[in-house]
Amino acid sequence: MTATSVRGIDHIGVTVPDLETATLFLTRAFGAEVLYDTLRRQDGPSGGPDVERRLGVPAGTQQLAIRMLALPGGGPGIELFEFQGPRREPPVLPCDFGWQHVALYADDLDAAVRDCVAAGASLLADAQPLPGPEEGEHNRFAYLRTPWGSTLQLLTYPDPQPWERTAPRRSAGAWPTDPARPAATG
Repeated sequence: MTATSVRGIDHIGVTVPDLETATLFLTRAFGAEVLYDTLRRQDGPSGGPDVERRLGVPAGTQQLAIRMLALPGGGPGIELFEFQGPRREPPVLPCDFGWQHVALYADDLDAAVRDCVAAGASLLADAQPLPGPEEGEHNRFAYLRTPWGSTLQLLTYPDPQPWERTAPRRSAGAWPTDPARPAATG
């Protein structure tokens, strides 16, 4: 595989303690839409040596349910997994190895934070200005914890960012996340 064969992120997989509770959070907080269930609870569980080998999970692990959701406005899907088995660790924190958070762009950061908190997330600290190469008068971010303990970042950057003046990716037109945002000049 070459770098040119990868076009972008298709979906993000998230293991949650309860599929229905996580679905409710994502639909309330972000207006996510359920696309389909890959494994319905009534059709499961799915386990055994093939699942264990394919996913690299300990013997005895079973998939209870799997569901794909989409966020409004396009972008990657969110695939929810619910498992049972001999090992269930708490979610990673930003200081742990591995994929540590998901960042979602919001046109209105304050409203997005309010929606997440109303849906069951915990705000870790008030929104802060984006620093250094991402700074801009209205560019800000906030971190939250989902009801199942994963780290979520919400950010907005309606103002041009300093890094955009020299980055080849920006000049090629493949950025930013928000298509309505004016192009950086430089």
